[in-house]
Amino acid sequence: MKQEELTFNDLPAVVGELCNRIANMENILTEKLSKQHEVKENTHVPMTVQEACAYLKMPLSTFYYKVKKDDIPVIKQGKHLYIYRDELDRWLEASRKNPAPQSFEKENESMLASHRRKPNHKNW
Repeated sequence: MKQEELTFNDLPAVVGELCNRIANMENILTEKLSKQHEVKENTHVPMTVQEACAYLKMPLSTFYYKVKKDDIPVIKQGKHLYIYRDELDRWLEASRKNPAPQSFEKENESMLASHRRKPNHKNW
């Protein structure tokens, strides 16, 4: 629909098309806004020792051993231990043998930072 080609007779069709486009844009906006305001799951939820063991699929004795070594982040309330799920997830991620893949730039920076070179005595 070009502006030069419009005539007075085309006006009803053009207005109808514009109304359809506006309605489509309103639908898209409402979808985007509803996705923005979706309630995300709260992962900062305290878990008991039994729930944490079930979550980690770990025996109770191993769990207490790791707590004693201060490996697992726990909160002690009286005689009870509590663990937050998000802290447990961060602990799991930090204790990976193979870290999560990084971008090429970050991987290159970490590789350069980890290698130390001996000074070249010829240039002194």
